[in-house]
Amino acid sequence: MTRRDVDKLQEEIDELFADLWQVPRFSGIRHGFRPNVDCFHTDDPHVLTVVVELPGVDPRSVQIVANERLLVVAGERKRPKVPGRVYQQMEIETGPFQRQIRLAEDVDPEHARARFEQGVLTIELPVADRPPRGRIAITVEQQ
Repeated sequence: MTRRDVDKLQEEIDELFADLWQVPRFSGIRHGFRPNVDCFHTDDPHVLTVVVELPGVDPRSVQIVANERLLVVAGERKRPKVPGRVYQQMEIETGPFQRQIRLAEDVDPEHARARFEQGVLTIELPVADRPPRGRIAITVEQQ
């Protein structure tokens, strides 16, 4: 078993535990927002890209922290408060969120780019031969 296999297994276990603590959407008592994430890499340039769906999230509330093998995206999607509004149905999930994405390769978070456009956060993390140690905050550019 390679380190990559172990990392993938760890990621699957983390996702399973995260899903276990969530109440099914149809029950009507699920609270919280868990954005969907895609992660892929390209060879030229050698970059890992993470795409996070964040419709209705204020980009100023999004925090991104990374180290060589882990990316954390956190923030909050708030329900607008409108006086006199009485809900008949509430399916849009709101609340604080935090997603931890285990990365398949070492990255250099100091040279990462993050942009927020039309409710989608895209983070580009250059793959590194020798990543810097420690946690690094990534600033979000708004389009």
